[in-house]
Amino acid sequence: MAYIRRFKTTSGATGVQVCYKEQGKVTKTIHVGSASNEKMLKKLLREAQGIIDGEKGKPLFNLDKYNK
Repeated sequence: MAYIRRFKTTSGATGVQVCYKEQGKVTKTIHVGSASNEKMLKKLLREAQGIIDGEKGKPLFNLDKYNK
């Protein structure tokens, strides 16, 4: 399962990551970026969703084994 993780950084910005969980454990994390304002945060969230959706060429995760 892929999902977008938002978190506060030590500098007070909001970090955005794409995480993949398998059997209840995070197996892969990709840091998309950090945003210090709402406009940048929306941009990073769209980019993270694009990674999950596979808009940037090859999909991030091969989910074929789950689509049987």
